[in-house]
Amino acid sequence: MLLKPKKSLVGIVLFFCPFLNVNAQIPVDGFYPKKNTFTVASSYSFKSYDQFYRGSELSDGNPAGLGEISSSIFSIYGLYAITDWLSSTVNLPYITVQSEDGAPDPIQQVDEVYGVQDLGIFLKAKVLGKKFNNSSNISIGGATGVTFPVSDYEGAGVLSLGNKATTVNGAAIFQYSTPINIFAEIQLGYSYRNSSDFDIPNATVYSAKVGYHNQFIYLHAKLDIQNSMSGLDIGTPEFGQAGGPAILPETEVDFTNLSFDFYVPIYKNNFGASASYGTTLDGRNYNKESAFSFGLVYTAR
Repeated sequence: MLLKPKKSLVGIVLFFCPFLNVNAQIPVDGFYPKKNTFTVASSYSFKSYDQFYRGSELSDGNPAGLGEISSSIFSIYGLYAITDWLSSTVNLPYITVQSEDGAPDPIQQVDEVYGVQDLGIFLKAKVLGKKFNNSSNISIGGATGVTFPVSDYEGAGVLSLGNKATTVNGAAIFQYSTPINIFAEIQLGYSYRNSSDFDIPNATVYSAKVGYHNQFIYLHAKLDIQNSMSGLDIGTPEFGQAGGPAILPETEVDFTNLSFDFYVPIYKNNFGASASYGTTLDGRNYNKESAFSFGLVYTAR
């Protein structure tokens, strides 16, 4: 049987996947913690890439010839269960991005940028839950949230903390759990982006997950998919005429990412540790990157 505190932790390992800090996916899952559950987590992520999808074609390097680019991400995440069916989450990442070769960004003329990126605030609610005689469960829920810049970072260029947009996200969440604690989950969502500096494409976002949990461990494998609704392709004449690296946020960014996450309790089911690995399977105007993440979690009820 799954310990009650663990239900408030399974969403944390989802958040620790470093891809979620800079893309459209909402950092929530299909589990619903008990009322008054409070969780705070910190994580460190590292990712790097030396290949890039120019349009849909994979090529070495990146759009500005900066060589290998790496990112370090320190994140703080908080969750509070308002009721048994409604919870809120907040997350805030601090990011460092640098060219490993020391080559300067063509827009910012520096080889390293760092700072606080975007604050994310989200609400998740269970709409329907059904338990069957064999103890399997189906739940249907929804989540919505907004992320917005909290520092005056530069959104253009290759070495950027983000696209400097206010993003409104929404998603439907479907989860099926078996009596032996194996579960499957699907999220279907949409991301609306607004920026005073760029015409950033909106996107549909999807995820599919399969996992297992007991009182000793939680783990899952997950696919994250984004499909932009419009945008330019890097390397085309239209991209160059529109401004090149100065309008990177206006490109059509699509990707398929695969990640593996796990969590283990450390002390009295209040403290735990999380780790994840992620990699890009396919993309469009996107980095082909690999990422590792480690985190510490505290939960109180």
